[in-house]
Amino acid sequence: MAKIKHNNFLDTVNEVFTDAKKQGVLHLYAEGDHFTGRKIKVKQKDLFHFGTTGYLGLEQDKRLKDAAMDAIYKYGTQFPLSKSYISNPLYRKLEEKITQLYHAPIIITKNSTLGHLGVIPSAVNDGDAIILDHQVHWSVQSAANVLKTRSVPIEMIRHSNLDMLEDKIKKLSSKYKKIWYMADGVYSMYGDVAPLEELMQLCNKYPQLHLYLDDVHGMSWAGKHGTGYVLSKLGELPDNILLFGTLSKTFGASGAVAVCTHKKRYHKIKTFGGPLTFSAQLEPASVAAAIASANIHLSPEIYMLQNELLERITLFNTLLANTDLPLVEENNSPVFYIGTGMPVTGYNFVNRLMKEGFFVNLGIFPAVPVKNTGVRITISRHNQAEEIKSLVEAMVYHYPKALEDTHTTPDKVRKAFKLPVLEALPKKKIVEEFHVKYETTIQNIDKKEWNKLMGRQGAFDWDGLLFLENVFTQNELPENNWDFHYIIIKDADKTPILATFFTYALWKEDMLAPVSVSIKLEETRKKDPYHLTSYVLGMGSPFTEGAHLYLNKSHPHWKLAMKQMLDKLEDLEQQFNSNWMVLRDFEHDDQLSQLCHQQGFIKTVMPDSCQILDLNWKTMDDYPDSLSTRSRKHFKKDIQPYEAHFKIVVYNETTDQEQIDKFYELYSNVNRHNLALNMFPLPKKLFAMMSQHPNWEFLTLYLKEEFNKGKSHIPVGVMFCYKNLKETYTPAFIGMDYDYKDEHQIYRQLLYQTIKRATKLGFKKIDFGMTASFEKKKVGATIIPKAAYIQAKDNFSLELMGVMENN
Repeated sequence: MAKIKHNNFLDTVNEVFTDAKKQGVLHLYAEGDHFTGRKIKVKQKDLFHFGTTGYLGLEQDKRLKDAAMDAIYKYGTQFPLSKSYISNPLYRKLEEKITQLYHAPIIITKNSTLGHLGVIPSAVNDGDAIILDHQVHWSVQSAANVLKTRSVPIEMIRHSNLDMLEDKIKKLSSKYKKIWYMADGVYSMYGDVAPLEELMQLCNKYPQLHLYLDDVHGMSWAGKHGTGYVLSKLGELPDNILLFGTLSKTFGASGAVAVCTHKKRYHKIKTFGGPLTFSAQLEPASVAAAIASANIHLSPEIYMLQNELLERITLFNTLLANTDLPLVEENNSPVFYIGTGMPVTGYNFVNRLMKEGFFVNLGIFPAVPVKNTGVRITISRHNQAEEIKSLVEAMVYHYPKALEDTHTTPDKVRKAFKLPVLEALPKKKIVEEFHVKYETTIQNIDKKEWNKLMGRQGAFDWDGLLFLENVFTQNELPENNWDFHYIIIKDADKTPILATFFTYALWKEDMLAPVSVSIKLEETRKKDPYHLTSYVLGMGSPFTEGAHLYLNKSHPHWKLAMKQMLDKLEDLEQQFNSNWMVLRDFEHDDQLSQLCHQQGFIKTVMPDSCQILDLNWKTMDDYPDSLSTRSRKHFKKDIQPYEAHFKIVVYNETTDQEQIDKFYELYSNVNRHNLALNMFPLPKKLFAMMSQHPNWEFLTLYLKEEFNKGKSHIPVGVMFCYKNLKETYTPAFIGMDYDYKDEHQIYRQLLYQTIKRATKLGFKKIDFGMTASFEKKKVGATIIPKAAYIQAKDNFSLELMGVMENN
């Protein structure tokens, strides 16, 4: 079948960032005509600055400013030539100074992003492999992905998971000369650090292992001469490590530095390093400021500055230790992360602190998993003891209020970050008058009420769900056993606001991934059938398609009802320890999209839904007139002439096991071919039970003898159809013999015969489901774009599949 369109990662990020911008916490502008580093002016208000990455405050040092201004007057605002031709007069001195710092060969780059783009493709050879830590900085991942075009394999491990790293090394060691593990020295969000001692042990154990370490957030505040966290632990740089530092951020100037002790590798990068060759060089002012900063780093003064910063870090750590604030990582880096869990809580908390007079950063997807939103606080020498104490007091006061405003609790946040929970407080109802009905079987739900709210579409009316409950239980394979969860929320007058159902089931994590990813994963699954699969708490079921949520948006409390539903799901998630929550099959809705983003879900594109919304023709002779001119031509050329090839048989009930086996074989053909929507195959038990259920029928195509070399009564296509309350005819899935598929236009004929059957039975509409929307549109279906909202425990699987695409 045709490949479905997939969600563009940048579109998802755009929606998340747009929401954060609307909340006033992102894409802000600093104001004022001067800047000291201690305060920053935003929205006409002076705020104490706890968001800088200039941890030592050198960007405000008079010596750096004077050097920069002097260089501008001497050499101009820029030196507009590539360094490949000639460097500005100050470059040689800067390179000498930075070499003195590291006692190793160095390469100055315009910035770390361009530096990675120049260094990684030069350092990594075609016979090498790359393993990314899934939290390594985006600039490293982006540069590594360039090597896909050279067929360099790129793997990914969970953050600092050394067991997983060693497994990858073992897997790659027989095929590749060098294996590069790429990680940060200090990670920019949580402030946690790379396990350097253990990594060096792995290097000793596996000589092929090389390390590429981005230490820009460890620079200046740590290490001899401020050369960073990595060298503070290693002492000196071995040949198998390529290190990146910065001349901006804490260093106070601009640019970045690659450090490489391997002579041949250094020469190759230095001689021709892509952007290092063709990009503009650092401006004279930046080079001069970097020289002034290097002089400070080479003097005893750097240790005084480091100690002053450490005093502030220690004070902040001590104050936080006396609070219940959820500090995600405790160490002596200047980066602190206070978890808020949901984005909406983060927005609220940041805005409260800004009103109180403190500027902090929001950590948000994709820098962190969407459910691990939080406030990143950075400590610098600019911060004084009094405002550090005041910030902690403000957080202690406002944090519980931000939680209360957004209907969450400290324990929910702590569980999201796997932190120890506090003593549980009584859970408050979101709305006291809500009546929340939760059941685990449709048999405990009133049939008439359910069908009124949910029962006029798809295969999930009351009878359809009872059927599914009976099928997907007590099966041998785990993917064929589902738990059902029903939620109905009513107001004080017992008026329904919301109704839905969820299943807890095993999914392939690449269900909506590009086919290229699924092909690779299916190869792995030949040996490990449950590779990259997870238990998902998903709206609807893997079997059904359609509007699985009844939501009365005219009700004043509909948003609170959604929040109540999500709270219940979170309880279930904790109970089952599911890896994903999925809300699915939504049409475009800005309000719902914003609500879901704020509650920790990211939007992703689903396959289009295809429906014939009105079977308004009296007879099938009138049907072609309902089609567009182009579709009528398609009907007359590719459908109508082939109808004579087939004998059409509808089975409402069959006990012929051989026949059921044949139908299952046809279904399995399609399942194997349809990696566009990669799902576990449905169990054979389903087909046997369908054959005995009054709401199911099998619309079957038999190729006539004259078109099949004298062979008769062999089914070549079957549509498995559900009859929903005389409202919706639902061809739930399909089976085909691919040996005959194209020659006899089987797929198109099945679509047409489905329309004929639904018309004959008097149904009002047809729900053709997902995928193959181009073909379904040609037979008159309306194409309805659909979206899902996904909440994952972490970003690992999403990022891994991104790495795998076209790898």
